[in-house]
Amino acid sequence: MVNGWKNKLFFGDNLDILREYIPDESVDLIYLDPPFNSKATYNVLFKEKNGSKSAAQIKAFDDTWHWGLESERAYHEVVTEGPKKLADLLQALRQFLGTNDMMAYLTMMAIRLVELHRVLKSTGTIYLHCDPTASHYLKLVMDAIFGPYNFRNEIIWGYSGGGIGTKDFPRKHDVILRYSKGEQRTYHPIYKPYTSGTRQRGRTRVKGPYAKLRPEGTPIPDWWFSNLECDKCGHKLAGNIKRLASPTDPEKLGYPTQKPEDLLERIIKASSNEGDLVLDPFCGCGTTIVVAERLHRRWIGIDITHIAITLMRHRLHSTFGEELSPYEVIGDPKDPASARALAQEDRYQFQLWSLGLVEARPSQEKRGADTGIDGYIYFFDDPSGKPKKIVVQVKSGHVGVSQIRDLKGVMERENAVIGVFITLEEPTRPMRIEAVAAGFYEPEYWPGEKYPHLQILTIEELLNGKTVQYPRK
Repeated sequence: MVNGWKNKLFFGDNLDILREYIPDESVDLIYLDPPFNSKATYNVLFKEKNGSKSAAQIKAFDDTWHWGLESERAYHEVVTEGPKKLADLLQALRQFLGTNDMMAYLTMMAIRLVELHRVLKSTGTIYLHCDPTASHYLKLVMDAIFGPYNFRNEIIWGYSGGGIGTKDFPRKHDVILRYSKGEQRTYHPIYKPYTSGTRQRGRTRVKGPYAKLRPEGTPIPDWWFSNLECDKCGHKLAGNIKRLASPTDPEKLGYPTQKPEDLLERIIKASSNEGDLVLDPFCGCGTTIVVAERLHRRWIGIDITHIAITLMRHRLHSTFGEELSPYEVIGDPKDPASARALAQEDRYQFQLWSLGLVEARPSQEKRGADTGIDGYIYFFDDPSGKPKKIVVQVKSGHVGVSQIRDLKGVMERENAVIGVFITLEEPTRPMRIEAVAAGFYEPEYWPGEKYPHLQILTIEELLNGKTVQYPRK
């Protein structure tokens, strides 16, 4: 990367990360898709709610922000210390909306957008992805922070598929608000092929003899679409953005707010150059950073959940392998003491972080479901192309030999060739003996190679570089 830059994944609240780590005017392009419960009805979003619970943080897949102490503090900070136009706007919005989910969402977004404006270069661009539930309010907030004169586009991303409403027109589009920091900005037009009719008749009849068809095609406008077809021929229209509609799509990771790589590729190509720095402060499963890496941009990703960090690390390594640019993870535990602190604070987040240490995918089971499996690792070791399975368990409390015996049963049930037991506490001698007694997995096509059927790894060992033993091509 440029000048020895090391790409960065941050675990934590993006407001804190932006303030502590990201310098003024250092970022070329920002894309953010802040989660919001757009499926909730307006009656719910605008309902007055009281209480002091600090719930204005996004956790895992809980994508609603509520009014509480944290949003009250953010509101007070913006009004007393923020830009005057933004302070005036938030006061007016509170007078109009009251203290409900929508006001909490706008307040928590406003304080973060102030920081995003600070870190964006004078030639930079920001894309804010939302839906019609809140886009009109967010545009007011963006106008107050970036200035209405720096508004560039309201991009409409339309798509087909899914349910069809019977009482209203089907809601089938998102809104992407594009603003620049200043008048000078990076922009590269994105082209699509001309229609067959345009290619046949040309443009000279309408535009005159000097208006010829461009060899690169016609610029894509500010309405984008996915999965649209020609009414007459049934073929996909040129300029389609792939939509993650099929549950079997290999790109789909099961993350509810995941966006297609095609969408991010269009944005990154249009508003940045190779070597530029791209920031996604709500990076979720990491589509922005994967596309930025592929397009040779530098990148920063921030998320408040370890499941997101785990998914991103797995996705980066599985996509790029040894060609992956160097990167570092900041904010996650680096020693047993900080790992123990995470476990005491949130055992589920500890579990997700631990799975990331061995590049295991989290189980899709609902939180709290006791299936004996916290994560999976798949590998290939024979010409058939059929993957072999490793099941992973994570324990942060007291451990004993009965848990190793239980893991053996899970391996048999799941037809897994290897079981991995990750523990924060030191395993007992009977646990070690029981694991050794499980024997070895010997790949048929890897003569002389053998790997313990049941492996116990402590957090301290993993932090010191020890890894799961299994066939790797």
